[in-house]
Amino acid sequence: MTSILAFALALAFAPPTSYRTEIEKYRHDRVTELTAPDGWLAVRGLFWLHEGENTAGSDPSNDVKLPGRTARRIGVFHVRQRDVAFDADAAAVVTDRSGRRINVASFTREESTIETSGVTISVIRRGDKIGLRMWDPESPHRTQFPGLKYFPLDSAYRVRATFVPYDKLKPVQVPNVLGQLVTMQSPGYVEFKMKGETYRLEPVYETPKHEDLFFIFKDLTSRTETYEAGRFLHTPLPKDGAVDLDFNRAYNPPCAFTEFATCPLPIKENQLPIRIPAGELRYHVSEH
Repeated sequence: MTSILAFALALAFAPPTSYRTEIEKYRHDRVTELTAPDGWLAVRGLFWLHEGENTAGSDPSNDVKLPGRTARRIGVFHVRQRDVAFDADAAAVVTDRSGRRINVASFTREESTIETSGVTISVIRRGDKIGLRMWDPESPHRTQFPGLKYFPLDSAYRVRATFVPYDKLKPVQVPNVLGQLVTMQSPGYVEFKMKGETYRLEPVYETPKHEDLFFIFKDLTSRTETYEAGRFLHTPLPKDGAVDLDFNRAYNPPCAFTEFATCPLPIKENQLPIRIPAGELRYHVSEH
């Protein structure tokens, strides 16, 4: 009789099938994005450049050391007052994103890339630092990816939060793993109840398009269960003064998967004094 009652209670509190299907699709899409040839699991290097000439290739003498299958020297990256240009070595095969062979390239936009021997390289700018990020689809982090693990799906951690807008966009100084402070814009804050208590989180806009709300937060599960630096969560924009705050969609930042990411960290106000056992569990690098 007890087992029948327990089964009935579990069934009563189980998330609706449609919601479970929605979350399963979200998780599938998440893994697809992570394991893509240009996903975070394929990131295999981050090289900070210095002013002047920076040589690149597989030879250990280069400033930018590439995988062994690339040419001993693919060319030189020139840094001049934050402008970055590239001259290819005559013996190396270097292409643009479309596969067209190139001799020179100018990195005027973040999405500008070059490719050689299956390796993709782009320029990133973080404050006064300029670097090259390298993607390699043959990275063992990608080829040996064991998958993600999650807390049990629980609709109790999908809450309707009240959105309180600011009169104008508020500049928020968001720290990152490089020790920098990056100014991001916040449109307001949300308040939500959990186990009878009210808590507050302040989202920011991740991109200039302002397509959704981006929460960088940390809770007590970070001590042993979730990524120690905190987690990310995206939500739809506020509607009728409310935000669909679904912690079952909380996920690990790129820094949980690669040392070559430059993740933002939770501001003090977004470090919650409670456990939120929902979403992605900590990813253990030793698993791969």
